[in-house]
Amino acid sequence: MTRVPTLCIGEALVDLVCERHVAGLAQAPAFVPHFGGAVANVAVSAARIGAPVAMAGGAGDDAWGVWLRDRLAAEGVDLEWFALAPGLSTPIAFIAVDGDGEPEYSIYGEGIEALIVAAGPRLDEAVEECDAVFFSSNTLAGEDERALTLRARERALELDRPVIFDPNLRLHRWDSVARAVESANLCVPGALLVRCNRAEAELLTGEHDPEAAAEALVAAGARMAAVTLGAQGALLRGEVRADAPGRPAQVLSTVGAGDALMGVLLGRLTLAAFYPPAVAAALPEAVEAAARATERWGAV
Repeated sequence: MTRVPTLCIGEALVDLVCERHVAGLAQAPAFVPHFGGAVANVAVSAARIGAPVAMAGGAGDDAWGVWLRDRLAAEGVDLEWFALAPGLSTPIAFIAVDGDGEPEYSIYGEGIEALIVAAGPRLDEAVEECDAVFFSSNTLAGEDERALTLRARERALELDRPVIFDPNLRLHRWDSVARAVESANLCVPGALLVRCNRAEAELLTGEHDPEAAAEALVAAGARMAAVTLGAQGALLRGEVRADAPGRPAQVLSTVGAGDALMGVLLGRLTLAAFYPPAVAAALPEAVEAAARATERWGAV
C-alpha cells in the first residue's frame, strides 16, 4: 500500500520582512519577501528531513499564491488538498523585528480564514486518506474555519489517527485571551503530542513552572507534551520523557523558530510511524533547528 502523508491543516502566506532591526513597522525602510505561515513552515521543515507531508489549505489565485504553491511543491510538500482560491487575495504579513529579535506583525489580504474555508469541501476526504493530522490554533479564531478544523480533528480521532497540536497562539487574532485559551484547551484531549512555548503552556494550564505545565497538559488528555524554553532548550513529558539543552545562536529574528522545532518533531514522528519515543530522540535535533532558525530573517 502506498504510504500517505501527515496532513497539515492551516495557512500559507507571504512574510514581507524588514531585514534590519527597527523599533516598529513605521521605522522599516524596506521589506523582503519570505515564505511564511506557521503550518506551512512546519510542513516545509518536516519535508526537508524526508517526511511525507501534505498541506490542506490554500492561497489566493494571484501571483503571490502561485509563488507560495511553487515553493511548497519545490520543497516536496504534497499539494493534493491545497487550492488557489479564485477571487481571493493571498494574505501578506508585514514584519518588523526589534533589537531583541522579537517581531511585530501586520497582516493584509482576504484573510487566512477564507482560504481555509476554500479548502473545506475536500477536508473530510483528506483526513480519511492521510495517516495523521497536524494543526494549530490559527484556524480556530474564526467561526467557519474553527468548525472545519474541529471537524477534521474529531474525524481523525474517530479513525484512530494520531493528532498533533501546536497552539501557536497569536493573541492579536482573537477577540479575547480567554476565548483563545478555551479553544486551544479543547484540542488537548486525545492528542498524541501538544507543543507549546513557555508562555503558551502557562496560559493553557495556569502553571508557571514549564515541567508542571507539561504534566498538566498530559493530565488534560495529551499523550505527550513538549514545552519549548527558548534559549534554554525544551522538555518533553508524558508517555516518554526527555530534556534537551539550548543551543547557542546569533539571534537575528525569532520568527519561525518554533515552527522549525515543530517541523522536526512532526517529521521524525511521521518517519517513525508515530512511535512516541521518536519525539524524545528528536528533541535535541529540534532544538538545534530552532536555534539555527533564529540566525536568519525568514522562517524557513
